[in-house]
Amino acid sequence: METKKKILVVDDEEALCDGLGFNLEAEGYQVDMAYSAEEALALNLAAYDLILLDIMMGEISGTQLARIMKSNPATASVPIIFCTAKDTEEDMISGLDLGADDYIMKPYSLNAVLARIRTVLRRTAASVALAKADSDLVSYKGLVLSAKNRTCTVDGTEVKMPKKEFEILLKLISNSGQVFTRTDLLNEIWPDEVVVLDRVVDVNITRIRQKIGIYGKNIVTRSGYGYGFIE
Repeated sequence: METKKKILVVDDEEALCDGLGFNLEAEGYQVDMAYSAEEALALNLAAYDLILLDIMMGEISGTQLARIMKSNPATASVPIIFCTAKDTEEDMISGLDLGADDYIMKPYSLNAVLARIRTVLRRTAASVALAKADSDLVSYKGLVLSAKNRTCTVDGTEVKMPKKEFEILLKLISNSGQVFTRTDLLNEIWPDEVVVLDRVVDVNITRIRQKIGIYGKNIVTRSGYGYGFIE
């Protein structure tokens, strides 16, 4: 059974907010309502699939709330549709420049709102699918590894890296925060080798640190344990 999409309606016109929420629930969405940006900020905004957001509200405006969300990595990708009576071209451009996915002007029809929601959710789903297709990419800031192409780039510049070095770095970044012993790495990176000394891991780690520049400091040594990539 398909999970219901979760939508948050944020509008200080309570009757409008409740009415829209009721109709969205009738369409099969899971809906919450907030009557101010302050109420919205008390919620787990990252849990929503889409937010319908009024611009003209009390102490914190809709544009301010959108700016807060877009500056937070946890909520930056949550789609926002502005619903507002402000109808100048400048207002529309400002809203879209903040990262809003669409802009609906009041008064609006329910059918228009539903159509915009469906469009934005489809677009979001397509973006997620594309990201999954590119999931072979593992990255930390400007350090990007492609498991499919076996390439490593540092701030846009490709760095030549032998197979074993690449596999160690891929293992560490893919499991950021986890520490691996030399034995762990030897067993995974050199599984078919009869005799490989622990020192081989140390030498490869040193070379990797040198090649990835400023990101070398993220590969940490835990004395008595092993190595890990820490963000």
